[in-house]
Parts: sequence; C-alpha cells; structure tokens
Amino acid sequence: MSDAAAAPARGRPAQPSRALVVAAFAAVYLIWGSTYLGIRIAIETIPPFFMASARFLMAGALLYGWAVTHGPERPTRAHWRAAAIVGALLLVGGNGSVVWAEQRVPSGIAALLAATVPLWMVLLDWWRPGGTRPHWMVFVGIAFGLGGLALLVEPSSFVSGHATDPLGAAVLLIGSLLWAMGSIYSRHAALPSSPILMTGIEMLAGGVLLAGTGLLFGESHRFVLHAVSLRSEIALLYLIVFGALIGFTAYLWLLRVASPAHVSTYAYVNPVVAVILGWALAGEPLSARTLLAAGVIVAAVMVVGLKR
Repeated sequence: MSDAAAAPARGRPAQPSRALVVAAFAAVYLIWGSTYLGIRIAIETIPPFFMASARFLMAGALLYGWAVTHGPERPTRAHWRAAAIVGALLLVGGNGSVVWAEQRVPSGIAALLAATVPLWMVLLDWWRPGGTRPHWMVFVGIAFGLGGLALLVEPSSFVSGHATDPLGAAVLLIGSLLWAMGSIYSRHAALPSSPILMTGIEMLAGGVLLAGTGLLFGESHRFVLHAVSLRSEIALLYLIVFGALIGFTAYLWLLRVASPAHVSTYAYVNPVVAVILGWALAGEPLSARTLLAAGVIVAAVMVVGLKR
C-alpha cells in the first residue's frame, strides 16, 4: 500500500504491543470492508466528493484538536506539505475514486477492484530507482489478478448488462494506483511523529482537496441540505467514526510499524466483507461470475502478498 525497518525511526513507536497491532489489523480488515456499503448509502442523497470531504474534515478536526491539546508537537510547514501530498493521493485519488465510482458499480465490486492495491505496490516497488524485480510467482499472481478483472469488466457482457461498468472500473483501478503511491510515500514523508496529529493533518488537507474536487464537478448545484435522508446521515456518521477515526488511523499507524506487504493483507478480507454485506443488506447481485472473479482476484492478491 520497503521494509518496515526503512521507515523513519521517529515515526515508529518502539516495540508496539501485540494486542494493539492485532486490534489495528482487525479494524482495517473488518471496518474498512463495511465502509463500502456505508459509502453507497451515504451518497444516496449527498454528492460523493462533498460527502467524503465532510467525512474527513470532521474526523481530521477532531484528531487535530486532540493532538494539539494533549501533546507538545505542532505541525510544521514541511508537515503540511507532505500531508497535502498524502491527502491528495490517498483521500482524493484513492477514496475519491471509490465514492465517485460507487454511483456506477455495486459496493462489493468496488471493494474487489480496490483490492488490486497490493498488485500496484509490487510494480511500483519494481519500477522505482534501484527497485527489486519481483519473484516469478508474483508475476503469476499479477496475471491471475488481471484475469479476475477481465471477468468483472468484459465489454461484450456489459452490453447484456452482466458486467461491471467499464468507466467505474477504470476509475477504481486508477484510484488503487494512487492509493498505493500515497501509502509508499507516507512511509518516508516528513510527517509528525504523533500518529494522531499525522492522521489529523492528512485528513484536513485531503478534506479541503475533496471539497475543491466537488466544486469542480459541480456538486454545489446538486447538494440540497434538507434533502439529505436519515439513512445517509447515519451512514456518514458511521464513516466518520469507524471508517475515518478508527480505520484510517489504524492503517496509517500500521504503515509505520509493519511492512507494506503485511499491511496490504487487508485487501484479502475487505472484498469478502463488502461483497457479503452488499448482498445481504443492500440486495446487490451476487452472480456466479462475480464469485469466480472475486475468488481469482483475492487468490492473486494473496499470492503476491505472501510471496513478498
């Protein structure tokens, strides 16, 4: 989403407890799997980029306020610059692609396509200066991943209404690439040593950029406050508390204390959780084609992650 030992020492807690690491992984595994359905419900009556902006601005303000009132560290100009870059890549590019694409694709499918992040991370690590060529099994995993994507987004089947919307899929794949870039960049960026302060300023920066993106997409003309449903309000609250405050904080902290290969294993679980919840709670279609594609993609990601 580079060996953990290469992360800046000031950004890594010394020997985090096993219980805390397990809890953080559980939050990223399970909570993030459920946020895809939460996003779908929230954007029923709230424009997608404005919804995401409100989510991260509120969560970021809470984290930032807590950090500056309970700790001595204050963000510097360099910190804000790095936070803006991370916010642009993770929140606008990564999360922004999901909230926009879920207008066109089911939440479970969005999670499956977002699960390609570990594949991108392998390629980015290879393409960087001085990068390492992946093991041949990694290439096998990538090939299987592409095969799974082809099952989901096959043009002839789209005409008959049985495949994923190509534009939505393309946006999600680009967003996964940007998320991978942001995850790698954040490990070595000039960010605060406090995980809470670091997360807070990244969310604030990303939230402002998401609001600007919404304005560029003309969402100000489509947003009517009194038309927001109670369902969307509850979903937004869930995304703020669980998806942003708990899940995103846990993810960024794990990037500092664990290897990217281990952290990216969330991509094995999130799609399963999202597909099941979308089918059980939102009536999203669960065809044999989708199940087969899901199995192929998750298996590909596991091969890549485990081999790394």
